[in-house]
Amino acid sequence: MKQIVHFKREEVFRERAALVVAKHTERIKNGLQNACVIHVGSTAIEGSLTKGDVDLQVRIPIEEFDHAKSFLLKHYTINTGSTQTSFFCAFEDEEDLLPLGLQLTAAGSELDHFWKVKAYFVAYPCEVIQYNELKLMFEGKDMETYRHAKSLYMRRILTSKEYREFEKRLGE
Repeated sequence: MKQIVHFKREEVFRERAALVVAKHTERIKNGLQNACVIHVGSTAIEGSLTKGDVDLQVRIPIEEFDHAKSFLLKHYTINTGSTQTSFFCAFEDEEDLLPLGLQLTAAGSELDHFWKVKAYFVAYPCEVIQYNELKLMFEGKDMETYRHAKSLYMRRILTSKEYREFEKRLGE
């Protein structure tokens, strides 16, 4: 069955998102002291349109990745629709105030970019406007079609000269 995508302004979800972020950050930090938990995704960026889900990136040193994955498996379900590697694993939780996605990344790995993308959107509000325009094109339409367009958009961002220069300025 086709899933239809709908977007609302992030401020509609802001208070609930903050509660979800606080709850899960505390749980993760209590179990993984060396984890860096960052609210990423559209609910983390003022003025964004969002599906209303909360995304957290959990950055961990590579040598602690397997332990972190085991810990997170006790609390969350693996997102089987996402890539899984020795340095990246996606989890989800549908039983909260808002749906939750967790991206566990080994710090410094090739998929350790979620926090950088968030910082890029915050630094360049014109990109938020463009991303919102893309989302509006898919309002009320097929989720998979939107996800494909989003993937192409994000690939364009990640390979752009502007993003690469921004990423260099961020460092680690």
